[in-house]
Amino acid sequence: MRPHARQHTQSNRAYTKIRGDILMCRLMPGTKLNISLLASDLQLSLGAVREALAMLQSEALVVAEAQRGFHVSPVSEKELRSITQARIEVEKWCLASAIAHGDIHWESRVVASMHRLSHLGQTHPTGELQEKWAQEHAEFHHALASGCDNEWLLRMRATLYEQSERYRWLSVTPKTQDRDVLGEHQNLMACTLKRDTASALTILEKHLNETAQSLLASNGLDLMNR
Repeated sequence: MRPHARQHTQSNRAYTKIRGDILMCRLMPGTKLNISLLASDLQLSLGAVREALAMLQSEALVVAEAQRGFHVSPVSEKELRSITQARIEVEKWCLASAIAHGDIHWESRVVASMHRLSHLGQTHPTGELQEKWAQEHAEFHHALASGCDNEWLLRMRATLYEQSERYRWLSVTPKTQDRDVLGEHQNLMACTLKRDTASALTILEKHLNETAQSLLASNGLDLMNR
């Protein structure tokens, strides 16, 4: 393998691992990212880790400060509200487009995703988020939007979804489980497949707003702001 290709492969490995740890809060908001330690832990070069952190900085998952190096991006109530507001608008645009343009393959993907999600519990008995549920939940919302015919909207949607997921991993506690989350998803799917755009968009907006309120009601942000 050529040196440049090897470096690119190493950078992608570092990017994938560090990114996953940030999104699932194995690396908590505000954590200092020591390039030497990361390179040692991942058994990769310093250059690969630096390149990965630069990529993550472009996604707003990492911040770099003069004399302080790289840190995991912080969280805040204000940011969560901003992400939610932006996500609602973009998700609605994507869903409206998907309802207008989605074909039978899109419908099948949505139904299959809902079937898998319905067989999973959202949390462990301790209140911690189930990784498999989080994966299938992401796939369900991605499946809904996948019929959209605007690639730029889909890219923005994916970025906002991942940013909001960091808050979910940080904040999920038993307090967030008072809702019938499965029922919300089933109603959203039903209206979507009936091509009832107005009802589907109303349900989607309410669903995303209630999720944000649930996360704000948990203790994750309080712990981070102490």
